[in-house]
Amino acid sequence: MLEALTLYQLVASAAILAVAYFVRGIAGFGSGLIAVPLLAFVLPFPLVVPLMIMLDYLASLSQGMSNREDVRWKEIVPLIPFSLIGVLIAMLFLTQADALVLIKALGGFIIFYGLFTLSGFSPKAGAARAWGVLAGLTGGIIGTLFGTGGPFYVSYFSARGLDKAAFRATLTTMFLMDGVWRLVGYAVSGRFTADFLVMVAACLPIMVLFMYIGGHVHTRLSQAAFERGICVLLIGSGMALLLK
Repeated sequence: MLEALTLYQLVASAAILAVAYFVRGIAGFGSGLIAVPLLAFVLPFPLVVPLMIMLDYLASLSQGMSNREDVRWKEIVPLIPFSLIGVLIAMLFLTQADALVLIKALGGFIIFYGLFTLSGFSPKAGAARAWGVLAGLTGGIIGTLFGTGGPFYVSYFSARGLDKAAFRATLTTMFLMDGVWRLVGYAVSGRFTADFLVMVAACLPIMVLFMYIGGHVHTRLSQAAFERGICVLLIGSGMALLLK
């Protein structure tokens, strides 16, 4: 698989992954949101999503192991069954959907998310756990189709009013729980070939290095300015995907 890629594809993919995991190192999430739409310009889309699902799972595993005492399991458990249902729905859809349709849908979703975030809307703390049904279902569906289900979990845990440490640890653990279903689904569908696993291994050093760098960078940008910059990038890439 690596041998079939051009030098441009290799260099561009490495640069995109570096930026995505640098951002994840700073913010704790967001690698899939950044990498998936950008990688869709240089790699086949059926390869991009399972690649990012695998890499993000490994990233979550490395982050989650060091923050176990801050995990709020009572916030996670209600989401799990609905996340699994969402993954099953998405896998059924993948067996029938055309790659170009998925790319257009991804572009629309990325633009919507970017505009929604730029709007400044923030859910009030103390939201009912019943919202976990919607968060789990949509996170499972969108995460499996596009490798970017994180925004739904981010919004839900923010609405539950978790403090910073608990939010980060609980979100990462939810990514781990949710990621298991996705990995199993893609494995059963035959996406994880030996060539694919070699490609994942080749990407791991980039992921580890730039997550580490991002985790040790103290940016002068405010959180709001940082998020606005990411949203502008997402909207631009989403519009380009719709025109692809």
